[in-house]
Amino acid sequence: MEYRILKREEIEFMRNIDRSETINGIYYFENGELKIKKVFWEMKGFPSGELDHIVERLYILYDNGGVIFGAFDPDNGAIAGITALENKFRGNGKDTMKMDILFVSKPYRGKGIAKKLIDFIKKEVRARGGGKVYVSATESKNTVEFYIYMGCRIVAKSEIDAELFEMEPEDIHMILDVH
Repeated sequence: MEYRILKREEIEFMRNIDRSETINGIYYFENGELKIKKVFWEMKGFPSGELDHIVERLYILYDNGGVIFGAFDPDNGAIAGITALENKFRGNGKDTMKMDILFVSKPYRGKGIAKKLIDFIKKEVRARGGGKVYVSATESKNTVEFYIYMGCRIVAKSEIDAELFEMEPEDIHMILDVH
């Protein structure tokens, strides 16, 4: 796999990510506790309009000094995974930066690509003087359990970013220390 920072004109590669997956559980909070509910549905791709919204957000992120990392298949040049870090410090200590997205195309999952992309994010946060990554994770079982496996912890009430929570109240908000 080849990993590198994307140029602005490569942001459109995001449209080639295959988001398909089987979702067999979702996490939610009840009485301050993280709980799981069994569900089953096939995510065939991005919901209507979501992909356009993400691409537009990536252009804004890039133009505001953020960084986008991509993983590319060396055999055919296809994008296998993508992540982005916004250029804004958040949190009480202004030492936290938001990872905006993390997607790995279905054919490339289970190969360590997401872990490697998170390693790039952590390194970039450290290079910019930060100490934590804020993750607003989709509530699917696979996603939440992956982030917990990577070392993320659920944010304490005092750490919740009000702006991000308002944008995605159903998401599971997490923090990853980068040191």
